[in-house]
Amino acid sequence: MRDVDRRRFLTLGAAALAGAVVQLPSTSESQIPKRGEIFRICLASDPIGFDPHLSIAASTFICLSCTHSRLVRHRAGPDVVPGTLRVEGDLAESWVREGDISYVFTLRKGVRWHNKPPVNGRELTAEDVKYSYDRFRTIEGNGFRTLLEEVQRIDVLDRHRLRFTLHAPFAWLLDSLASTVTWIVPREAIERWGDLRRPEACIGTGPWMLERYDPNVRCTFVRNPEYFVPGLPYVDGIDFAIDGDPSSRLASWLSGHYDFAPEYGMVVRRLDLDIARRRRPGLQTA
Repeated sequence: MRDVDRRRFLTLGAAALAGAVVQLPSTSESQIPKRGEIFRICLASDPIGFDPHLSIAASTFICLSCTHSRLVRHRAGPDVVPGTLRVEGDLAESWVREGDISYVFTLRKGVRWHNKPPVNGRELTAEDVKYSYDRFRTIEGNGFRTLLEEVQRIDVLDRHRLRFTLHAPFAWLLDSLASTVTWIVPREAIERWGDLRRPEACIGTGPWMLERYDPNVRCTFVRNPEYFVPGLPYVDGIDFAIDGDPSSRLASWLSGHYDFAPEYGMVVRRLDLDIARRRRPGLQTA
């Protein structure tokens, strides 16, 4: 599984910064995913805390993408045409539009928070979703607050349903909710610690859980055995090494210390392409 996933992520690698695309393996090369192993990834900087409403750092949101969930998300996978942004449910099982300014979302049942204090694995409810988005829209210091400025109010209809009412018709609501900054957060952690900056407060409903954080060294995540998507995640853990030196990151990747290309977005810089081609002769770019 690892070799196939490496090549898939390298597709993003060359495309974003180098203007080149690494070709995906053909169908005959693909393998049935198997559970196990650890993904080894490099971050250029520490996460600036773990509070999605009080940080604009990419490193923060990369880490939270392992641990947290959104109401909806943009679909990903080998069957998705690059550049398309098809919205699908994440915590939401379904949704309907009622008129021009109202959306009703129905949550998946049985979704549980990570089994960590103070939340201790309880079930996620519509109140959690309302609390998260109300905090997102009102807390001072949230650099992304305008993303949902068209939301007038959020009402809980029952344990698993809630309604978003807008100020005016807003065609981009679902895309805004699918943004990788709109993570659902637990009220109990904020009530205990005041905010979510500290690693103990990094509690979500996502596929992995934060196991250890060593500032300026690494973040380690382990598989969430209670993740709400049956059978996922396949990977048992993720190890983010933190290295601020681009030359060091490149050398470590070329020598096999990382599973994905070393720059933000898992890409190779244009100036590094020649050496990458020499050291990785199977790297096909276009």
